[in-house]
Amino acid sequence: MATVEASGSGEKGQGEETSVTYYRLEEVAKRNSSEEIWLVIHGRVYDVSSFLNEHPGGEEVLLEQAGLDASESFEDVGHSSDAREMLKEYYIGDVHPSDIKTESGSKDPSKNNTYQSCWSYWVFPIIGAILLGFLYRYCTSESKSS
Repeated sequence: MATVEASGSGEKGQGEETSVTYYRLEEVAKRNSSEEIWLVIHGRVYDVSSFLNEHPGGEEVLLEQAGLDASESFEDVGHSSDAREMLKEYYIGDVHPSDIKTESGSKDPSKNNTYQSCWSYWVFPIIGAILLGFLYRYCTSESKSS
C-alpha cells in the first residue's frame, strides 16, 4: 500500500491536497472472505464488506468477485446510475499504477483502456443484423422478379 499526495482543483477549493492510497492487486486478492471483501472496478479499489447483506443481487455475487477485478462483471450487469453513485461510499483507493494492465496486456497506465461503455458490445451485432436484413430483402426480391 502506498499513499501519494496529489494536488488538484476539486469541489473543496483550488490547490487543496488530496490523498490517494494505492493498493497492489496482491493485497486486494487477500481480501476475499465474507468478513472482508474488496473489489477492483475500473482501476479503483472498493471495500464492500458492509454492503454484503444489502446487495440486491445477493451476497453470493459479491463473494464470487471478492479480491478480483470486477469491472467486466459490473458492466455486464448494467448497474444503474444510483449504483454507480453508491460506489463512492465504498471507495478506499486506486490500484497501484504498476499493476494496471491495458487491453493489450502491457502495464502502461497511460494506455489504460479498461473502461468500455456497454453500448459498444452491441454495435457489431446490430450492424450485422441490419446488413442481414438488407441481404434477405435483396435475395427475396430477386426471386420474385424471376
